[in-house]
Parts: sequence; structure tokens; C-alpha cells
Amino acid sequence: MSAEAVVLQIKNLEFHYDKPLLEIVDFEAFRGESVGVLGPSGCGKTTFMHLVAGLLRPARGKIRVAGTDITRLSEGQVDRIRGSNIGIVFQRLHLVPSLSVIDNLLLAQRLARTPIDRGYAMDLLGQLGIPDLANRKPHQLSQGQAQRVAIARSVAHRPVLLVADEPTSALDDENAGDAIKVLRELTTSTEAALIVVTHDERVRGHLDRVLNLGGAQ
Repeated sequence: MSAEAVVLQIKNLEFHYDKPLLEIVDFEAFRGESVGVLGPSGCGKTTFMHLVAGLLRPARGKIRVAGTDITRLSEGQVDRIRGSNIGIVFQRLHLVPSLSVIDNLLLAQRLARTPIDRGYAMDLLGQLGIPDLANRKPHQLSQGQAQRVAIARSVAHRPVLLVADEPTSALDDENAGDAIKVLRELTTSTEAALIVVTHDERVRGHLDRVLNLGGAQ
């Protein structure tokens, strides 16, 4: 693939407290690609997510997001890179309860300092099959509906990298497969790279490849 297609690049990464917790020699993720980061509890999955999002700094190594090495930036510069290039689907959805569905998406655009594009936000809801929920408040949504809204919000500012934290952990088999399908379709249509950080082995067959932090890939 071309250099322009590389969204995330990790080289010689190490992170540790009193002993090595995470070591990754070489890893890349590309536009339109889906990658699962799997492994048992304590293997460093959450640390990996926080490093990629610029919420932690490694002991050594490089993390490039959209061509920029975020390990060399100030905290404020990392905030701007994260706001414009990275979308995160948290395990706890964090929808703003006082805002409607559509206003949650527009808030994401505003916080990322991107142009407010209501039409694009509505298109995202349409792709996820929930355009009729635009004016509802979060408390009026089912768990599955709220998750789709959170996914739409995470890409409302057109990020090149989407990181999903345990998106299937509370779902049964059918809904887990549906959630991964939605994430894949949305990142394919927006040409973003998708990183699914999870201990859920059910996602293996739904993603392009897997980085297993607990052993061999």
C-alpha cells in the first residue's frame, strides 16, 4: 500500500511501569482496514488504546497518526491531532443526556473544530439505520440504538482512525456480530482505519486481521 494509505504506524514501542507491559516492534493500519487487538486481561490492550489515542506516552518508540509522530508533540498538540484525526467508541458511551441524537453528533464536530455539517451527520444516522432517532434524547434509546449513535458520533468529524473499546462485551452473539459489521461498514465508507480493542474472541472472524497481545498473531 502507498504511504498515504497508512493511518497508524508503530515502531519499537515500549511502555512499562516497574516492568515491561507492552512491546510492539512494528505495526501498521491502513485506510479502510479493520484490525482486532486481542488478548487476556492484563496484556496491555487498554494501554495500547491509550497510547494510540495520545493519552499515554511510551517509554520509547514512535506512534505516527496520519503521518505525525505524536510521541514528539506537546499535550496541546496531541489534543489537536486527536480531535481532528481520531474517533473513539468508549465502552461507556458517554452520550450527553440533555442533547438530542443529532445534537450529540454536531457537538462532536464542534469539539473537533471541524465545520458543522448537519447533512453529513444525518447521512451517518441513515447509514446506521437510525435517521428517525435524530430528535430523541439518549434516555429514549435502547442499548443497541445508543451504541449506534455513539458510533455515528465517533466519526462525525471525519477521523482517519477509529478506535473501539470493547464494543461487543455486553452483547449477545447476534448483536455482537451486528455491531462489528456496522463498525466495518462505516469505516469502509469513510475510508478510516478501524482498531477494535477487546478480549472478545468472537470478533476474529469479522475483522481483516488480529494483533494478539497475549501471544502469536
